[in-house]
Amino acid sequence: MIRGQIGFFIDATKCINCRTCEVACKDFNDAPVGRRLRRVRSFEGGEFPSVFSYNISMSCNHCEDPLCVRHCPAKAYTKRESDGIVVHDPERCIGCRYCTWLCPYGAPQFDAAEGRVRKCNLCVEEIDQGRNPACVDSCPLRAIEIGPLEEINKRPGATIAIRALPPSELTRPSIRYKIRKEAEDA
Repeated sequence: MIRGQIGFFIDATKCINCRTCEVACKDFNDAPVGRRLRRVRSFEGGEFPSVFSYNISMSCNHCEDPLCVRHCPAKAYTKRESDGIVVHDPERCIGCRYCTWLCPYGAPQFDAAEGRVRKCNLCVEEIDQGRNPACVDSCPLRAIEIGPLEEINKRPGATIAIRALPPSELTRPSIRYKIRKEAEDA
């Protein structure tokens, strides 16, 4: 892990599926209709009377071992040494879509009108100015946070192991979730 790797902490016990983070991301990135660099996903399961549901807000996970960085033929992706943010340069992108096929989380989004891929850059311009990403500041229940992954890993309930998501060993995503205990055991 990069020392100082920034990661997300998503508290699914707080998320109400309002999608304000999605809208803030679209606005910040001036995204056209159809492009969603952040998506809220809902999961449910269990058997009556022990049922559960939870929502998680997802974007690029700024993985410790990102497949997009390793395999982009145009070198449109870089992983910053200082904080581990995976940055995509759309000017270098050739629109081959390899990254969209490789990313197990569906973070890179192909824009047919542009013929290029776009993805969450963690509002890197804001971070460089000492501010939070748009998704973090917009969440009315403060269910999304960012910070050093070393500290996030120490948070009570922080886990990467959610059965509905791809195995974390694939890319070692820099995101941790807090979900209700009944959802963990399902």
